[in-house]
Amino acid sequence: MRTLRRTWRVPIARLALAVLAAVALLAVFGGQLAPQNPLAQDANHILAGPSGAHLLGTDYLGRDVLSRLLAGTGLSVAGALEATGVALLVGIIPGLASLWLGRVFEWISLRAVDALMTLPFTLFAIAAIGLLGNGIHQAMIALGVLLSPLFFRVTRAAALGLRQSPYVEAAELMGASRRWVLRHHIWSKVLPTVAVTTAQALATSLLTVASLTFLGLGVQPPAPTWGGMLATDLGFLSQQPWAPVLPGLLVMVTAGALHLLADALRDSGAADAVREPHAAATADPAPAAREEKADARIVTV
Repeated sequence: MRTLRRTWRVPIARLALAVLAAVALLAVFGGQLAPQNPLAQDANHILAGPSGAHLLGTDYLGRDVLSRLLAGTGLSVAGALEATGVALLVGIIPGLASLWLGRVFEWISLRAVDALMTLPFTLFAIAAIGLLGNGIHQAMIALGVLLSPLFFRVTRAAALGLRQSPYVEAAELMGASRRWVLRHHIWSKVLPTVAVTTAQALATSLLTVASLTFLGLGVQPPAPTWGGMLATDLGFLSQQPWAPVLPGLLVMVTAGALHLLADALRDSGAADAVREPHAAATADPAPAAREEKADARIVTV
């Protein structure tokens, strides 16, 4: 909580959170806010420019661009959230378990993580879609599995030093269960690092979702997505050179806000880490200094 409070005091973090809150609102209520049906076609207004009836114009089938952007936000954001959620579950739990379940589980989990890190995101997702079917859930599960090594290594590295700390060993000697130790001594200190990694993983997932939908994978047309709209707009640059800017700008702004938030969280966590040893050193006068003063008084007497 202290890291979150320090992050909120950073102006760039508040700006990033405001952008992400606006994107979240569009993801939830974008379909209701759309002025027209995003799937409705109008053959009389194909590739029309901005007007009162169509604020951002229409696409090659006469569909309202603004409505498709608003409706497509939900699928794009939901896909990124699903992939990151899978990565959290698949990465964090084995990462913490590898410190307690013995050398065999540790060796197997490390080798599995090394193998997953060699696989490229897009190609593995395409292979999973070809095997399991072309759907958003199949693609996001594959993407989440590939992102899980990031959470595994970050969680394991953050908890490794805490696992051997004196207060954790004392708690275990006094009969504390592993669940109690993880909840009270490990997870609260690992959480800031996981929060930074989650923000970065969300940005990576969003870009990968846009890449897959750009290729026509994951979400089937005519369902609107940012990547799908970007792909179709590139085919009509001569008629509407501004059209690809709109979905590309949404992807860029959202991913940029996530990276800014991750930087603010990391800097706030580092400041806390520096402040704690300093506070511990300055909270009470040094024992050596007090002993020297006492010896000086004795010598004087």
